[in-house]
Amino acid sequence: MTVSHILNGLESVDLTGADAAQAARMGFLEWAFCARGGGTPEAARAALTSPEALSARSDAALVFVDYLRNATRCMSQPVRRRSRPVH
Repeated sequence: MTVSHILNGLESVDLTGADAAQAARMGFLEWAFCARGGGTPEAARAALTSPEALSARSDAALVFVDYLRNATRCMSQPVRRRSRPVH
């Protein structure tokens, strides 16, 4: 599904609180696993520029946009520790 389809669906439901967060989470996972490019930070940045994301109003749509914003951040690489000698 595209971001516009997901956001239009989230805008059409009247959910608040935990229910809105659950719907947004499901929408985000749908987007992340089905998006072209694999739900990368670049794809999330592009999704945030869509008219639907810019005009999100419902609680569920706003939470979904928050998930997209969080997805634009790159995960840091773990610091590799020095190996210990084996005795």
